[in-house]
Amino acid sequence: MTNNKCSIGTKGQKWGDSEKEQWFEKQTIKRSYQDEVINKIDALSTHFDVIQYGELTIKELHYPLFALKNKHWQANKKTVLITGGVHGYETSGVQGALRFLQNEADSDDSNYSEFFNILVAPCVSPWGYETINRWNHKAIDPNRSFYANSPAQESSALIAFIQLLGVNIFVHVDLHETTESDNTVFRPALAARDALEQKNWNIPDGFYLVGNTPKPQADFQRAIIKAVEKVTHIAPADEQGKLIGVNLEQFGVINYAGKTLGLCMGATDASYVTTTEVYPDSPKVDDENCIIAQVTAVTGGLDFVIERYKPTLL
Repeated sequence: MTNNKCSIGTKGQKWGDSEKEQWFEKQTIKRSYQDEVINKIDALSTHFDVIQYGELTIKELHYPLFALKNKHWQANKKTVLITGGVHGYETSGVQGALRFLQNEADSDDSNYSEFFNILVAPCVSPWGYETINRWNHKAIDPNRSFYANSPAQESSALIAFIQLLGVNIFVHVDLHETTESDNTVFRPALAARDALEQKNWNIPDGFYLVGNTPKPQADFQRAIIKAVEKVTHIAPADEQGKLIGVNLEQFGVINYAGKTLGLCMGATDASYVTTTEVYPDSPKVDDENCIIAQVTAVTGGLDFVIERYKPTLL
């Protein structure tokens, strides 16, 4: 059972609208989506098409939702989707997606747009980014809400946008973090919201991946781990051979059922899918190392796909 308690609600009773509103009122703006995300998107607009695919309206606050795609989009190329900030508090996912665009997606030194159509939604949950939250403003986890008629605006807007584009996503890399606040903040809140006991899991010290159970693509995951371990440490399994309570599929990799759980990685039928998990609270890393790990995960995965399919990609 969690040691930390959430002060909202009555023990044994699920939250109603009143409790969710109490939770919302306790949240405060801690950083700027405009300064840390939109300004960087604006700077990338000379190399990428910037598309506003929706807007969140939260009381007096308005958050435009942006995606970027390479300017030389070609219908015959395979499409890569990169998502960050599905959980807004997971900083390196957002900044890693933006850094990939800045340094890797369409540059003289590393031009992945030569091989793929590149589509990036760098900050799926901007209110969560500003308030450093896992949940959205209605106490809903966007990364359990990628399904038809989703109650999470963040999830439904991205689903609708991808469907409107009408492309078949071939590779999807969803950038996440696992932090100490999962145990100290969000699992206690989850226990209170749902009136269910939540046990703490051991937060893995290091980087790991979550593959999609129906299409685990073990070789793809292994290639990413091999690339990332050159820039940061990979999380070892715990004494039960697990990561966050899930059996290890291979070194640094576990699998989840993406569609069944409503995860972002299950939002498409992509052939190659992975969710990254960076541990920013480790004494072995800093913010920059976490961002580099995210970028390397993307490039490591794309390098694998290029090597396997190169004759058909050009």
